[in-house]
Amino acid sequence: MHRDHLYDLLEAQVALYNQPAFIENDPISIPHQFSKQQDIEMMGFWASMLAWGLRKTIINKCQQLVDLMDGAPHQFIMEHEEKDLKRFEVFKHRTFNATDTLYFIHFFKHHYAQSDSLETAFSRHLSPTDVHIGPALIGFHDYFFSLEDAPHRTRKHVATPSRKSTCKRLCMFLRWMVRQDDSGVDFGIWQTIRPSQLLCPLDVHVERVGRKLGLIERKQRDWRTTLELTENLRVFDRDDPVKYDYALFGMGVNR
Repeated sequence: MHRDHLYDLLEAQVALYNQPAFIENDPISIPHQFSKQQDIEMMGFWASMLAWGLRKTIINKCQQLVDLMDGAPHQFIMEHEEKDLKRFEVFKHRTFNATDTLYFIHFFKHHYAQSDSLETAFSRHLSPTDVHIGPALIGFHDYFFSLEDAPHRTRKHVATPSRKSTCKRLCMFLRWMVRQDDSGVDFGIWQTIRPSQLLCPLDVHVERVGRKLGLIERKQRDWRTTLELTENLRVFDRDDPVKYDYALFGMGVNR
């Protein structure tokens, strides 16, 4: 497809899917329940980490977590007692189980005792001169599992470029927190990471459409594929390449 035609197609599809109507049936609907920044961050992170499988199931499972935290995640994290954690022993989503859930709670309490925002867990590892968020993802992973009792099994739920992962869920979470426009889908509540540094979440829909449109040539599906796709999207918008995630995902889901 000619570059100008591809640009027109991508822009049209972004306009079609980057709309408030997108929110209801997507995991991003979970953090959209909240107005408090810490609640948005925490449930945004959790929703993105659990985002595999049917979107309806993901949303239901995340809502179960919200209910287990009495509808006030940050307040629960900071004020709960040991006896309150027993209720989470029943929580499970695919291979994510109670052990993983309790460690997430432990990490959140540790971090929010030191910082008002989850942003610092990523931004402290990123320089303004970094082209993309790769260093932030590596640094966050190492920080997330730096606590003494970090379960080894939980590592499979938080990706890192160091393992050549596409880091799809983390890229999606950072898109939610960093991108800001007039559509009201992404939150744009973080300021120290630039939209131009974001990387496109590479799920199966995005990958399939990206290959059909010639945006991906690499045969493997790994970290380098994420970089390749995003670099090709930067040709169309260097300041905000990840907005095209809406176009690729929307076209993929709706064939």
